[in-house]
Amino acid sequence: MTKRNQAVGAYGERCAVRHLIEAGLRPVARNWRCPNGEIDIIAWEGGVLAFCEVKTRRTDDFGSPAEAVVPAKARRLRGLAARWLAETGTTADEVRFDVLAASRSRRRSGWRS
Repeated sequence: MTKRNQAVGAYGERCAVRHLIEAGLRPVARNWRCPNGEIDIIAWEGGVLAFCEVKTRRTDDFGSPAEAVVPAKARRLRGLAARWLAETGTTADEVRFDVLAASRSRRRSGWRS
């Protein structure tokens, strides 16, 4: 991954955290890593724990950011969430998986999430 792509991704994650907080969620972890992968953001909304994947793109030339979350990626995220829950001893009434997508396209102005 190029430094430019890393910078775009980091910007998208900062925007996503701000969006979640403004929506009333309480982030508890960012960029949690284990040998199997990474969870971008983990946040509480009441008794619901949200595992969030953030996808950011500079253009829509290769599809929308959300389209990058293919079934294999979704399966991996479920496994990562199970591992995080087990390692932290966290329990939740309910869990969910959110995809926060932002793109800065030539055809659109501004970031969308």
